[in-house]
Amino acid sequence: MTDPYKTLGVSRDASDEDVKKAYRDLARKYHPDKYRDSDLADVAEEKMKEINAAYDEIQRLREGGSSGGGYSSGYSSGGSYSSGSASPLYARVRVLINQGSILEAARILSAVPAGERNAEWHFLQGCIQLRRGWQFDAQQSFDTACTLDPANAEYAQARDRLRSQTQTFGRAYTTGGGNSCSGCDLCTGLLCADCCCECMGGNLISCC
Repeated sequence: MTDPYKTLGVSRDASDEDVKKAYRDLARKYHPDKYRDSDLADVAEEKMKEINAAYDEIQRLREGGSSGGGYSSGYSSGGSYSSGSASPLYARVRVLINQGSILEAARILSAVPAGERNAEWHFLQGCIQLRRGWQFDAQQSFDTACTLDPANAEYAQARDRLRSQTQTFGRAYTTGGGNSCSGCDLCTGLLCADCCCECMGGNLISCC
């Protein structure tokens, strides 16, 4: 692949903070949402993929990994993960969600090719949407995860908890295009964190 440092416009001895700043600046500049109704939409999308790939490659190289000469997201298609994750990429996303690094977790998930998004991808997407207060979107993601892997208890538990929470509080679902629910952002955030914590052996919400 193209030199990732060249793609981000930084030198190889740039600090981690400088690399991150360069990535964020480029991501803001080329984010597809800015070009949604423009003839440059496809160009921006491809540029964003290139930027994401370069940033991930630098992160992997600095963590001691090896790309083997080409970019790979670290995603392994196939299989289902009923507890924790057999995928290093998704394990990292779970940690980021628990740490509250939602934007970073979302960025990693968005880099997974559409054709390789399995049940765990949709489950983690639902967790991120919950943290953002997008209950309707999260419910759809959990439903999709359960459809793709109906025997997975973790996904079913998250889906059923969300349904129970929304029924208990009597609140309308919110979506990514609307405002977050004013009454239950905390509940949905804790619910999502609890799902991810429990799959790693913890329990954030003892009553659930």
